[in-house]
Amino acid sequence: NYSVDWMYMKPGLPMEIIQEFDTWRRVRDADGSEGWINQSLLSGRRTAIVAPWQRGKDARINLLDDPQKDAGIVAIVEPGAMGTIKSCDGQWCEMTFSGHTGWLAQSLVWGAYPGERVKD
Repeated sequence: NYSVDWMYMKPGLPMEIIQEFDTWRRVRDADGSEGWINQSLLSGRRTAIVAPWQRGKDARINLLDDPQKDAGIVAIVEPGAMGTIKSCDGQWCEMTFSGHTGWLAQSLVWGAYPGERVKD
């Protein structure tokens, strides 16, 4: 018998798996909270949170139409917004937010390691 520390109510939140034991996974969320969760409650779908360290600040994060700094802006994304990762090349991630698809610098994404390549 173990106590419940957290209940995650929003499906699809990105979690970092930091340890495995049998069917249990020790996970860390974007705020740094850790706990154990049964693997059946996790999905292989990659999601990410945009710059959670900038939540509450007056920050504008541009979702771009190409993976380059001077690309056109598809949408403005708020820090803390959650989206689906389509792919990452180690420097840029293509993501979808509420029907808008574009590119973000991978350094602005919590849900993909620096330099990690992710395929759809």
